[in-house]
Formats: sequence, C-alpha cells, structure tokens
Amino acid sequence: MTGRTRRVERTVIVRRRAVTAVLAAAALLLTAGCSSDGEGAPQTDGSASPGRTTARSSPTGTDAAPSPPAKGSVKVVRTVATGLDSPWGLAPLPDGDLLVSSRDEATITRVDARSGEKTELGEVPGVAPAGEGGLLGIALSPGYASDRMVYAYFTSASDNRVVRMLYDEDKPAGRQLGAPDTVFKGIPKGVIHNGGRIAFGPDQMLYVGTGESGDTGLSQDRDSLGGKILRLTAEGEPAPGNPFPDSPVYSYGHRNVQGLAWDARQRLFAAEFGQDTWDELNAVEPGDNYGWPEAEGRSDESAFHDPLAQWRTEDASPSGLAHAAGSLWAAGLRGERLWRVPLKGTGAAADPQPFLKGEYGRLRTVVAAGGDKLWLVTSNTDGRGDPAKGDDRILELRVT
Repeated sequence: MTGRTRRVERTVIVRRRAVTAVLAAAALLLTAGCSSDGEGAPQTDGSASPGRTTARSSPTGTDAAPSPPAKGSVKVVRTVATGLDSPWGLAPLPDGDLLVSSRDEATITRVDARSGEKTELGEVPGVAPAGEGGLLGIALSPGYASDRMVYAYFTSASDNRVVRMLYDEDKPAGRQLGAPDTVFKGIPKGVIHNGGRIAFGPDQMLYVGTGESGDTGLSQDRDSLGGKILRLTAEGEPAPGNPFPDSPVYSYGHRNVQGLAWDARQRLFAAEFGQDTWDELNAVEPGDNYGWPEAEGRSDESAFHDPLAQWRTEDASPSGLAHAAGSLWAAGLRGERLWRVPLKGTGAAADPQPFLKGEYGRLRTVVAAGGDKLWLVTSNTDGRGDPAKGDDRILELRVT
C-alpha cells in the first residue's frame, strides 16, 4: 500500500468519524442540553478544540483572569511512540514497556518504551464504541507478576463494565489476550459521560470512575452506579470497609470521573468534567457527596464536598491524573494543556499552573513513571481533535 493510499484512507476515516460525531452531537443537544466536556462529538457552539501553537493558532479561553505564572518546569524528553489511534488508557508493565488501549479500535497494544515499536496484543471482544464510549481505562492486576491479568473498562451493547484478561506473551501477536472475564457490570452507559478510569489503589482495591451517562439524577442516587467512584475487590465484590453496607459506592455526586491518583500519603484524588462552568479536582473521602447536579464547582452547601481546585471548562476538561514530584498533574482535553497542582502537607492545594499549552493538542492520559518522570498520551484522533503528523503519541516528561 502506498503512502498516498494510506493518507487517503486516514482522511476518509477521520471524516467518517467527524460526520458520525456531528450527528451524535445534534442528538445530544436535543436530549441532554449543551455540554462542555471537550469529549465525544464536536460541539456546535464553536467550542471544539482550537489549533496548536506549533503549527496553527493559539488556544483561547473566555476566563477574564490570566493564568498564574508557571513555577517549576516540564520538559518533554522524547516522543516514545507515534501513530496511535484513539488512545485512552495506559498501563506501564514491570519491565518498563507500556500497554495502551484504543477507544475506537477496541485493541490493546504493547509499546516498547525504548524503541517505540508497537505490537498489538489483540482486540477485546464485546466492545461497542460510540460517542465517548468504547475501550477506555486499563490497569494491571496487583498480582500481575504471577497472574498476568490485565483489567479493562469498556462500553458494551448494554452497559459499561470491567473485565480482566490473561496476557500470554508466548502466543503470536494479535492473539495474546485471553477471553475477557467479567468482573463487574451494570454501570449505566450513554453516548456521553461513560467515565472509564480504573486503578488499583495502595490498599490493593480496584477503584472505578463512572459517569452519569447524561442522566443527571443518577449522581445523587446511591443505589445507582452512575456518577460515582466505586471501590471493589479484584474479584469485583464491594470492598471491605466501604462507607455504605454491601455497596460498591465509595463516593457519589460526580458528573464524569476521568482521573484517579494517590499521593505519597495514600490520599485519593479525582479529576472530573464540569458542564458549562467549572471542572473539578477533588480530594476523595469515603461516603462524601460531591454535589452534581446540585453544585458545579465550589458551593455554599455544607452537604457537598467542595473541590480542591477548579478550572473554567474551556481551560481544562481534565481527563488523566497522576502524582509526581509533590504535585498532581492533570491532562486537559479541551484546554490542551498539562496542569500542575502543587499539594501542601495539609492536603490543600496551591494555585494550578499550566504547561504545554496548545503544543500537543488534546491531552488524554498522564501516568506517573517513578520519581520526576511522567508518561503523557495525546488525544487528537478521537473525532474532536485536529490531528497533526504523527498523532496520536506518547511522550516522556521530566517534571519538577
């Protein structure tokens, strides 16, 4: 196949996605109102991702207050891999290589962290990509060294669910994933707000960020799995010590949880999309109510846990979240920048500081790689972005 043919096919794929996304956006505007997530379909109000400063016009926002000056530094050490299609989740392997999921292709690929060589493990059966749904977060089992299990969160034809699969490196490429074993199911699905981030915490429990699937009432309903952070055993049972008896719900009142991370003191933090006004970074406490849809951002209601930090929606749409060098780092989709939120010893946060504004387009996932090192995944081939040559990519960063 010639390079010209590949480029033509790539253009057709992107255009098809754009047409599908526009139709989805029109349906959502009729059923759910306007949303500023920076996810899924391009907005009809002109809020789709602006171009990058490296080759196109700079991103702009409507917040009258200027961004605070950036302290510390972020250095892009190298581009680890290019040519990824709709990457979403990232899981570092013990040997340093990386597993990355494709939302739309429903595949998991191994990336050699030294050479950037990509090897497809296989396609995950049962994934039904549409809108913001598809194959989303991935995580390794706490016992991966012995059980070789990879966990994944995906949208099926009926719900969002968590599965686990055996990764058998001895099998041929493309057939290295075992049949998915469903660990947990029944999470509400929608064209929008499917959540999708999963991570094993310091307590070896599985934490799952969910969205309210466009039905805002689910967030305040403790009997619903939508708009929650769930805490499960590795087998998918409600974890011991959860705040509500026999329930997987750990916290509620969330809109669309997209990032989970723990600091050095084992405190849990979550990044969450707002609707039209405020995106949130939350310090998560068991049993607490984070306010949606009654509150977006900070409020005067004592019943709601206020966010640790908040952003205008055009500046962030925080998807991934990681902790490194004493700060939380949030990857911004619509905002097209990496946010640093320095933590104080009390658990409070200093003012967020932006880096890489517009340089790499939409940023989907950020993962700590030890010390002052981060992995950063772009998201420009997801139907909303403006793909440049080489997109999508994984970057290695050094931060202070």
